[in-house]
Amino acid sequence: MRSQIKTALGVIVSKKFGLKNVPSFSVEAPENAEHGDYATNLALILAKILKKKPMDIARAVDMELEAWSLKHGIKTEIAPPGFINFFLDNKNLGAALKEILKKKERFGRGAKKKETIIIEYSSPNIAKPMGVHHLRTTIIGQALVNIHSFLGYKVLAMSFPGDWGTQFGSLIAAYKKWGDAKKIKKNPIKEMLNLYVRFSHLAEGDETLQEEAQKEFKKLEQGHKENRKIWTWFRKESFKDFDKVYKKLGVKIPLVFAESFFEPYLKKVIADAVNKKIAERGQDSSLVVKFPDGTPPLLLQKSDGATLYATRDLAQMKYRVQKWHPAKILIVVANQQTLYFDQIFKTAAMLGYTKKENLVHVKFGMVLDSTGKKFATREGKLIPLADVLDEAVRRARKIVDQLNPNLPQKAKPRTATRSASSAGEKNKIAEVVGIGGLKFFDMSQNRLSDIVFDWNKMLNLKGASAPYVQYAYARLKSVLRKAKIKSSVGPIDLDLLKEKQEQALWRHLVHFTETIEDAAARYEPSRLAEYLLKLAEKINYFYETVPILSAEKEIKKTRLALVEAAAIIIKSGLNLLGIEVPERM
Repeated sequence: MRSQIKTALGVIVSKKFGLKNVPSFSVEAPENAEHGDYATNLALILAKILKKKPMDIARAVDMELEAWSLKHGIKTEIAPPGFINFFLDNKNLGAALKEILKKKERFGRGAKKKETIIIEYSSPNIAKPMGVHHLRTTIIGQALVNIHSFLGYKVLAMSFPGDWGTQFGSLIAAYKKWGDAKKIKKNPIKEMLNLYVRFSHLAEGDETLQEEAQKEFKKLEQGHKENRKIWTWFRKESFKDFDKVYKKLGVKIPLVFAESFFEPYLKKVIADAVNKKIAERGQDSSLVVKFPDGTPPLLLQKSDGATLYATRDLAQMKYRVQKWHPAKILIVVANQQTLYFDQIFKTAAMLGYTKKENLVHVKFGMVLDSTGKKFATREGKLIPLADVLDEAVRRARKIVDQLNPNLPQKAKPRTATRSASSAGEKNKIAEVVGIGGLKFFDMSQNRLSDIVFDWNKMLNLKGASAPYVQYAYARLKSVLRKAKIKSSVGPIDLDLLKEKQEQALWRHLVHFTETIEDAAARYEPSRLAEYLLKLAEKINYFYETVPILSAEKEIKKTRLALVEAAAIIIKSGLNLLGIEVPERM
């Protein structure tokens, strides 16, 4: 309905005020439901252009809207300083509710689109465990994959792991100096990390070690047999470790193109930069891209001929565009890389690989520890993400024990993803709640902000958390089980929903589809997380204050339809964020 309102407003304003180009305006769901199901700031925007009072413009637009509003079952009102509010009638709201009950998890799914979108996320470096600092790129990226796929786009989920560069020269040099093959085979990631950290500390004030690392990487690039063997071994162990973490997170990244994959393409990138006069040689023979707008220059090749991350990034950009012709490439990487990606996007456009507007840096803030400091690998302070996930499940188990001590210890095997386990039902629920809590804690916050890791907030049953939302869902499913109904699809009389609580819940469900659209357009999963928190609040208020199973027959039937619809939406929404829902808690 929002898109229909926006289209109608655009047509009316264009005719009424003779505007060839209607300025951008919003149609949003107001925070306060008393202000309508939708509200527009159109009059406030036009006031600046037409030099008229917003209220006068709003009245004029509202008069022109009258016939359209009556036809579509919408009531309008004007509110200071110039908003136009829209109220849907029961017919509109009822149609939406019935569509949810009919389509179930397909409700809100977009039609298949021609556009291909590549989403690159979760690209850890080999020879190190995935740490807490990898959490945001992984879960935000996966949520964007889920959301865009749901809306009908052809989405290519992709990872670009770091398995090339001078840091691997450091690791190879460290292994040759101090490495113990037996120790690495026993605990590969831990031992590789120890070697890297040890070498990095010593190399900070030692140019000889720095040069040694550069030489070892140069030998790797040139195909040195021993270096290639060590690198291949470390790489294999690293990907095995990554897969374990992804499995715990319920994340699937089908396309993995590590940096080394693009090694054969690097000479062509350098040749393109030189031939198109995008880059120039320095006095030391290094190759540098300079930008006419004053952006700091980008180094493409070192003085010794070695390539850099930037060279490989441009190679993968060209490869992706030529192979898949994406409408957009989204790269989910932290705020700190803003300048770098500005340089890369501009260089890719200058080389003719793609248009800059087709490239999007989906940036996000850091994960900080309880003292407000970031986690740093080089200082040996990295906290493995696998350990954090295990701790989340352990803490969630305590919550499950408190909520429902009578849950059976054994669960029937299921065929759903990540569920076939002989562990008890409590353990399964603890996994769903714990991992879900970790994800929701992140995605419920603005992605541009730094977030402080806080167990109490992420697993708080009464706060803005996944357990809070999941518990609301479990309550609804409990009602449906007690009612012993399979589905509420059928004739329902929505005029029977008189209570303020049930109307608030009912009206909130209507905004699910547009919330997903907003989350995709802004690359902001927090929009959906925020919607689900509000939905859980309305569900709990409704559940605690309105009789459902004890209500009169027809009212009971209608309220059960509302319960089922709310359960469908909350499950679909959480699933889009990569979060499972327990049938009971």
